[in-house]
Amino acid sequence: MKALVEHIAQSLVDYPEAVQVEEIHEEKAHVLRLSVHPDDIGKVIGKQGRTAKAIRSVVYAACGKQNGRVRLDIVD
Repeated sequence: MKALVEHIAQSLVDYPEAVQVEEIHEEKAHVLRLSVHPDDIGKVIGKQGRTAKAIRSVVYAACGKQNGRVRLDIVD
């Protein structure tokens, strides 16, 4: 999952070297925290959050039901 989110984010931003994805295993969910350069946060979120929603949809589809819950947080 981490590599998928990194690849998608790096293809969207102007500063791909600043993309970082951190995996956190919580009790009820698997959390992916995406952080990007401050100038690129708007590109990752998109108008009205559409790009962020699309990234989350891809992650949820790739995860499948057998891997449990996955949450993608976009942090600055």
